[in-house]
Amino acid sequence: MKLPSTRLCLVALGIGAALLVAACGGIRKATVPMATTLEKSNCARNVGTLLVMLPGAYSTPDEFTREGFVSAVRDARLAADVMLVDAHLGYYNNRSILERLSADVMAPARQHGYRHIWIVGISVGGFGGLLYAQTHPGELSGVVTLAPYLGERAQSTDIANAGGLAQWRGPLADPGEGIPRAPNETQLWQWLRGYVGFTQTAAPRPPLYLGYGVDDRFAFSHRLLAAALPAERVFTTEGGHDWPEWKRLWQRMLPTLPLPGCPG
Repeated sequence: MKLPSTRLCLVALGIGAALLVAACGGIRKATVPMATTLEKSNCARNVGTLLVMLPGAYSTPDEFTREGFVSAVRDARLAADVMLVDAHLGYYNNRSILERLSADVMAPARQHGYRHIWIVGISVGGFGGLLYAQTHPGELSGVVTLAPYLGERAQSTDIANAGGLAQWRGPLADPGEGIPRAPNETQLWQWLRGYVGFTQTAAPRPPLYLGYGVDDRFAFSHRLLAAALPAERVFTTEGGHDWPEWKRLWQRMLPTLPLPGCPG
């Protein structure tokens, strides 16, 4: 969803960060359980792979269908189901996003036999996917982030001034604190730093794929993360922060993901 350049305001995410969004009064109420829609694979009845799609702040799950994300999975003849999740900004504001993803999406998915779960997140959905991967090590088989929100510009500037994520030290977390239940953006960047091998940890990190438009308003942060990832897992396109760019990126990224194909 493209956001207008006027009436921008800061909305607290409830996880120690702030997201620049428009129309602050339009945040929907978070419901329990979080609403989901399952799109079954058309080539296999029982599959073990699930793609969990998280929308942007003011997008709705049906936009993944409208913009061809679901049909692209089917056209690629992948043995994977797709779950569209109504993870709107209200869940970030009331600090329940990680709890609801765990209780309403991941736990039922495992109960239904999904052995490999991927998160595909756009904008704040990409942020939520990264937070979930950080706080639930070993649960995800992969994360795809399209134009993810990665925190305020000041944090990214500090990382850039240090020479990039590999050189950035930042405030180190207390080893005795364990994995934070609700990490802030600094803690997220510390976790992302592990993708370049700076932080030695036993906690596994799922494969991370990044896509963004070169004129995206968050591109400064995206480039910092891109430098920490293998080149084959970074995708760019012309344009900014909207569905045409995300659709082009998804069409390019999907064939490169290690997902199972249809039988035969």
